[in-house]
Amino acid sequence: MPARQEKLTNKPETPRGERIQKILANAGFGSRRELERRIEAGEVKVNGKTARLGDRILPTDKVMIGQRQVASRRLLETVHRTIVYNKPEGELVTRSDPKQRPTVFQRLPKLDTGRWIAVGRLDINTSGLMLFTTNGELANRLMHPSGQIEREYAVRVLGEVTDSMLNKLVNGVELEDGAARFEDLVESGGEGANRWFHVVIMEGRNREVRRLWESVGAQVNRLKRVRFGPVMLDTRLPAGKCRELHREELDRLFELTGLSASGAKRGSARGSKADHHQMKRAAVKQRYRSKR
Repeated sequence: MPARQEKLTNKPETPRGERIQKILANAGFGSRRELERRIEAGEVKVNGKTARLGDRILPTDKVMIGQRQVASRRLLETVHRTIVYNKPEGELVTRSDPKQRPTVFQRLPKLDTGRWIAVGRLDINTSGLMLFTTNGELANRLMHPSGQIEREYAVRVLGEVTDSMLNKLVNGVELEDGAARFEDLVESGGEGANRWFHVVIMEGRNREVRRLWESVGAQVNRLKRVRFGPVMLDTRLPAGKCRELHREELDRLFELTGLSASGAKRGSARGSKADHHQMKRAAVKQRYRSKR
């Protein structure tokens, strides 16, 4: 009997809090790998002491990254949310603008805890699908170039477009920041001097779609993102409005990034398959694919 009592007394305690790199990644301060490097470099402190990899923290701890203190509410374990937003032209992807121009964040739902993180950017003259999440680790993995996640755009081009130009765009051209190409390019109609195309890229470089067309002498006068990975822009979602991701979409995003879907808030399974065929080209004339 005494031996059993001693055994119970020595039962290990439940670990205190969560690992620091996991909490800070989920709060949107970078990927776990980036944060691990900063911790190893001595840039992170907890309650005045230099943090070490594997340290666990609570929301009551005082955490500093460099000279910046992390707000305690951002250390709270929360149920994460991920939404699709249909961005109109004329909105900036920034939290504030000195010129007081409208921003995407002004239309997003208010949060009790955490904050919305934009998965990549669209320039002010580009409309369409944007993903926002409160899960910093998910956002970082979706944006990282190594993820090789497809982004599809509907593009309206002004003027003559030749087969030679299209072949260059899928086989690769040299931009100022390196080689680039469209992974897939489909002609989808048009009238007069304007022609529509659907194009796919695998990266999120600044103005990449516009710069690719400009490299062959073409002018883009309308650009709209219609897909990010498995998530399509539903035709029923008006510009300036958002919706929660459906369960199927969210599961596929987590599968793409190698993350566990536990703790993610899931939308209704109703209508889980977006209007894929409606958002795709109505009449395909010719398809061009890059040579891998």
